[in-house]
Amino acid sequence: MTGPRYTPLIDSLPSTVPFVSPEELERRLGRPFRARLGANENIFGPSPRAVEAMAAASSELWMYADASHQALKSALSARLGVPFDQIVLGEGIDGLLGYLVRLLVAQGDAVVTSDGAYPTFNYHVAGFGGVLHKVPYRADGEDLPALIEKARAVDAKLIYFANPDNPMGSWSTGAEIVAALDDMPEGCLLALDEAYAEFAPAEAVPQIAADDPRVLRLRTFSKGYGLAGARVGYVFGAQPLVKAFDKIRNHFGMNRAALAGALAALEDDDWLAHVQAQVSAARDRIGAIAADNGLSALPSATNFVAVDCGRGGAFARALLGTLAEDGVFVRMPFVAPQDRCIRISAGRPEDLDILAEALPGALDRAAAATQT
Repeated sequence: MTGPRYTPLIDSLPSTVPFVSPEELERRLGRPFRARLGANENIFGPSPRAVEAMAAASSELWMYADASHQALKSALSARLGVPFDQIVLGEGIDGLLGYLVRLLVAQGDAVVTSDGAYPTFNYHVAGFGGVLHKVPYRADGEDLPALIEKARAVDAKLIYFANPDNPMGSWSTGAEIVAALDDMPEGCLLALDEAYAEFAPAEAVPQIAADDPRVLRLRTFSKGYGLAGARVGYVFGAQPLVKAFDKIRNHFGMNRAALAGALAALEDDDWLAHVQAQVSAARDRIGAIAADNGLSALPSATNFVAVDCGRGGAFARALLGTLAEDGVFVRMPFVAPQDRCIRISAGRPEDLDILAEALPGALDRAAAATQT
């Protein structure tokens, strides 16, 4: 009896996933985390209106969702000032990145990203046989001019650029992004990941015509709107590219209750402002905790803070382990020199109290573990 016959491409890929979930880490530890500060979730939660809308929709889950997503797309169109037919929804930014790569990247096609940027994008590129070309960060931020220069050199079809950036929390101004578009090579698209746009200063959000064919913008309800588990993301851009998503997207892939929750969340500006204030206060508190322990918090336009541990990646990795031993889940950048940092998500006061209590001892144990 034989098994399935995989494609040569799939046979060549490693059996890995971009992230190990906090739940898996808890199973390995044999206990739950006391403070979940590593996944950049919005721990302050979704709008109560969103929760009510999802509960009300639960009795209708025997029906598929409207495959055209009319209600939510109409609301987004009005909010963004973007025509209805230049928006498409998908299963979070992660799912939409997979669709985008499938649309544009064939085996052997060149793709450009930053070394150490969001690994899920790389995962999709590898899955479709694209060839990744990576550019180092500059001053702990993604270097858009260098990404464009590399794309020109390798004839890339796609550039991935996050603003604000994960994992560093840094950002470029919208004016810088708009100016850089004039240097884009012919036939190359900028995938502008704006997952953290709701936490960014106004100057970081570029003013780009919705029909500009050089850029596609990706946003989500996972961060500012607190619906990470609902998996609702959207892209907007030039109509021909957005329309092409209909050729390959899972038309019944969206959750009916999640769509109702996202619509209610979008309409609750007061709750979003509340979350933004809580995140700002949490970033300040994380900075203070870091300073109390001789560490430096980097400026952030997101709902997390990259904290410079002042040593190399081996120490930061040891610190992740010692914090986990004390029930505190955080993550870190993967690539040097950014791997000198740990990344701490904005938490409630009680979560950050636990961090403040655990960090001094965790630092001591990490230092002892990495002494040579």
